[in-house]
Amino acid sequence: MVEERMGNCWSYTKDQFDNLEKHTQWGIEFVEKYTKFVKERSEIETSYAKQIRNLSKKYQPKKNSREEEESKYTFCRAFLTSLNELNDYAGQHEVIAENLTSQIISELSRYLQELKAERKSHFHDGRKAQQHIESSWKQLESCKRRFERDCKEADRAQQYFEKMDADINVTKADVEKARQQAQMRHQMAADSKGDYSSYLQKFNQEQNDHYYTIIPNIFQKLQDMEEKRIERIGLCMKTFADVDRQVLPIVGKCLDEMTKAAESIEPKTDSKQVVESYKSGFEPPGDVEFEDYGQPMKRTASDTSLSSPREGKEKPAGKTKGKLWPFIKNKNKGSGPEDFSHLPPEQRRKKLQGKIDELNKDIQKEMDQRDALTKMKDVYVKNPQMGDPTSVDPRLLEIGQNIEKLQFEVQKFEGWLAEVEERMPSKSDTHRRSGIYETQNNTTVSNNCAQDRESPDGSYTEEQNSETQVKANTHPIPTSSTPEFDDEFDDEETLPTIGTCKALYPFEGHNEGTISVAEGELLYVIEEDKGDGWTRVRRNEDEEGYVPTSYVEVFLETNAKGAMTYI
Repeated sequence: MVEERMGNCWSYTKDQFDNLEKHTQWGIEFVEKYTKFVKERSEIETSYAKQIRNLSKKYQPKKNSREEEESKYTFCRAFLTSLNELNDYAGQHEVIAENLTSQIISELSRYLQELKAERKSHFHDGRKAQQHIESSWKQLESCKRRFERDCKEADRAQQYFEKMDADINVTKADVEKARQQAQMRHQMAADSKGDYSSYLQKFNQEQNDHYYTIIPNIFQKLQDMEEKRIERIGLCMKTFADVDRQVLPIVGKCLDEMTKAAESIEPKTDSKQVVESYKSGFEPPGDVEFEDYGQPMKRTASDTSLSSPREGKEKPAGKTKGKLWPFIKNKNKGSGPEDFSHLPPEQRRKKLQGKIDELNKDIQKEMDQRDALTKMKDVYVKNPQMGDPTSVDPRLLEIGQNIEKLQFEVQKFEGWLAEVEERMPSKSDTHRRSGIYETQNNTTVSNNCAQDRESPDGSYTEEQNSETQVKANTHPIPTSSTPEFDDEFDDEETLPTIGTCKALYPFEGHNEGTISVAEGELLYVIEEDKGDGWTRVRRNEDEEGYVPTSYVEVFLETNAKGAMTYI
């Protein structure tokens, strides 16, 4: 019965260890599964952030492209802001992935190693305790069997002695020997009894410790380990949510900036820029008066006619055919003559003014270099050991010549600028006009721009006064072979003003066909970016050129609704 009871207890304890071992192994596998889940979520966040960044980069304006030029519109700038905010939004998803990796994946990976080691230690202690109690039980059984055997041997020895003692035929010596053997067996049985009793007491103590102290402690440690595992999983699940929650304020700011950018769109401003982009810089032609063909010999040109008979005779018929100025369109981009006489007055004025400003900057740079070299020469004169004063003279001479050349150029351009400004219309007349073209105060401006006019008989002739003819002799106007003009015409083509722009950065404009601008300067826009990253602007009537689209902020006119747009 005792053996059966002990066997049941040990079997029960072993079953409990097996159950706990399976459960704790399942707990470890759950931690591994959750770690894998978080890792996959982190990879999704990283991939999503990468795709969002690539999307933002894909739609960013390209340098020297029409997309960059279009940034002058408020809706384009709003879209650009949204793209930038979207890039920051992607960064927050990268932060989520990084935090998931550092705060959960790395922590759980390290904890898993600790958990496996702790679990292994606890079950090792449990198995060791179980083996010890089973070993003690076996020793107790051994003591018990030895005691039982010794008792049986003592009984047999006693019975043999009694038999020998009763037998009269046995010698006294044999009886004494049997008695001594019986006494020895009784002593051995007594010793075995003592050992058995002692070991039984020891076993009972060990068994009590085993079932009431050792095993409960191991079970308690396993329970604590399991509770810590569950608690750690709970904390990780909370962190999983907190990682997202931590970036929500920044994500909210990104979304707020997107909303703010969308709200900053100004349809009227964008519409005005479109109108300004196609606004003309010429005065509309006057009414054409009736000419009496009934008296051909006395035919004279009306005062408001767009042509003169004299010019019609001077020009061959094949050369005078053309279009009215509003419909003239540039086919190519070029620099034109040095005095920009091929440009309209306002465009030419701005071009000349920009050239003058550019030359003045160059003069200032040369003067600064001259001052620096002069100071250096003075130092060399006072301290000959530092250098030869005469070594600076060639450079000073070169700078002086450069300054003279630049000053001469300034005077030349200032003379042309003065001529243009003398014939410019007053601002009061200009502001009285509205629509998509700018006004001109007199016909000399139109003549200087060499615009084509249509006579009543359907032919095209060019009207020039004596002053314009003198200017043409001084500054020849390019022929139709110049890229600035349509091949169909001898006369120059003038682009209308389609808007205004403000220079965001200074631009030197050293290359041919470009125009220098100062930061904050206001210019007229005469041609939008065609996709090459350049916008054609006009400073005055005869001063125009190309500036990088990214250097200016364009405002198209919106007050030309219902008016004809001339391209």
